[in-house]
Amino acid sequence: MSALGASFALLLILGVPIAFTMGIAGIAGLTALNFDLVTVPLRMFASTDSFVLLAAPFFILVGDVMARGGITDRLIHLSSVIVGRVRGGTAYANIVASVLFAGISGTAIADAAALGQVFIKGMPKEGYPLRFSAALTIASALIGPIIPPSLIMVIYAIIARVSVLDLFLAGIIPGLLLGGACAVVVWLYGRGGGLPRAEITVKQAEIKGLALDGILVASLPLFIVFGTLSGAFTPTEAGGIAVVYAIMLGMLVYRNLTPVGLWDALKNSIRITATLYLVMATTEIVSTVFAFSGMQVLTNFLVGMFEGQPVLFMLALVAILLVIGSAIDNGIQTIVFLPLLMPSVRAMGVDDMQFAMIFILAGNLSLITPPVGIILFVACRIGNIPVWSMFKAVFPFLIAEAMVIFTLVLIPELSTALPSLRH
Repeated sequence: MSALGASFALLLILGVPIAFTMGIAGIAGLTALNFDLVTVPLRMFASTDSFVLLAAPFFILVGDVMARGGITDRLIHLSSVIVGRVRGGTAYANIVASVLFAGISGTAIADAAALGQVFIKGMPKEGYPLRFSAALTIASALIGPIIPPSLIMVIYAIIARVSVLDLFLAGIIPGLLLGGACAVVVWLYGRGGGLPRAEITVKQAEIKGLALDGILVASLPLFIVFGTLSGAFTPTEAGGIAVVYAIMLGMLVYRNLTPVGLWDALKNSIRITATLYLVMATTEIVSTVFAFSGMQVLTNFLVGMFEGQPVLFMLALVAILLVIGSAIDNGIQTIVFLPLLMPSVRAMGVDDMQFAMIFILAGNLSLITPPVGIILFVACRIGNIPVWSMFKAVFPFLIAEAMVIFTLVLIPELSTALPSLRH
């Protein structure tokens, strides 16, 4: 373990890409354990040899195609019409747009990048503070990986060996709670006229088009969930069908997706998928080190410390995950630490869906906390905002979303109610 830890820290400091850092550090750890390295390539291949994992590139491609197909602008306009007439309406529209976009993209980064270009640059023109606009945009972007479909849930399902569909169902209520938490912060900011009132007007001729946009957008996540729930197709097959649907919507209905745009979306999705698969493969080496270095001691220690106190056990895990998340992003956190924690979680009798939502939400907070916070830096780049100022602005939203996690710890039914309906 010491060889792995020392190698990992050194390579990170040197700026080696994370996939190679994990692989080299893992091999160093296995060498110290006198492990036969001949089996390493087999383990790397086995970690990605999964039919369920094929859903990942499909969901990545769907988000990219829908964004290039003009769906983002329509979502924003639709969201503004729904909530734009109240004080702070554009801020609430930001949240609603994130909820709607979450049903398409499945990732926080795609949400922040697509919506950030509009809201971070557009809200200050209406009188909103720039830092508030950016903070709200990235905080609401965390809804993306929670409301189905979700890329991180596909990865989680493979590692934890749970149903992807159960995870999709479990994420609906927590995702809406995240949106509600962001809305509460906006309401607190807006008390006493602190936020401007948007003047939204809708012509009679636009109503039919807006209604159609709403139906077409909402139909995609509903199609995925209810299609898989009925047994008509698997989540992986649903991803493939969703790609075809998104292409038809972009090319034939909205006519904003060109063949060049589709080709660019395919190339971008290939790059992201290759990165994801490489990270999963090299992380399997690290997991092997953990498996052969007495990490069962960790399980026994945690179960013994919190025996008969699952709530305290979960609260302690949340605190650990939040600390880990400040240094490691949610994808790596899931791949590396989930296999270590699952035995302890199941030994304590914690429901798989409850822990999944808590683990994923806690990991998502790493996306907006320095030094690793990817979408924090996305907002800083779009708005030209210093990192520390950006973090101070997002901190109230961070607290609100952390409260959602603690609520899920105390009320398991928020995560387990919908999955239980199909069993």
